[in-house]
Amino acid sequence: MTLSTNKVLKFPTKLAPSTVNRKVPLRLKNSEYRSREYLTEHEVEQLMNAAGRVGRHGHRDATLIMLSYRHGLRVTELVSLRWEQVDLKQGLIHINRLKQGNPSVHPLRGPELRALRRLQRDYPNLSYVFISERKAPLTDDAIRKIVSRAGKEARLPFTIHPHMLRHACGYKLAQAGQDTRAIQHYLGHKNIQHTVRYTQLSADRFKGFWND
Repeated sequence: MTLSTNKVLKFPTKLAPSTVNRKVPLRLKNSEYRSREYLTEHEVEQLMNAAGRVGRHGHRDATLIMLSYRHGLRVTELVSLRWEQVDLKQGLIHINRLKQGNPSVHPLRGPELRALRRLQRDYPNLSYVFISERKAPLTDDAIRKIVSRAGKEARLPFTIHPHMLRHACGYKLAQAGQDTRAIQHYLGHKNIQHTVRYTQLSADRFKGFWND
């Protein structure tokens, strides 16, 4: 096929990932897909409600979103979570952090305890907290699809990925005025510089700038 030299080909300035000509698709920067990398508390609630409405495992999906948000869990930490790490009587959960992060024990609040007790009734006698229909642990890819589908169902204005829930946790704690070092330990960050990103986003730093 030949092209006329008189024709000028126009290409979009922002190219979406493509598999044309069997080339490896190029991924754009996150800022090209969304304006921020965290969710607000209200958006997380929308996401949970949407997950609960979709599919045959709505309660499971809403619960995994809740735990990921409230405890800043990475996808791999979420899929590897076992019931032996959960103490429903004392209301505690042992978090094993990846990426050489520091493990910690977090308290479980009422909504989490109720959701986990129901989940245990729905999927009894299993080792992992979040499992598929085949009684196997959910995969990383399955978690990404669950969260992405919930984002579309909730009609959020940008694409959603699971790590945004971890960022949402850090942002929420910083907005609540929690100590930076405590947030670092809660999220299991080895380096406090990874935690500072959340305190830098806190609007409380600018309170009092205007007194009208």
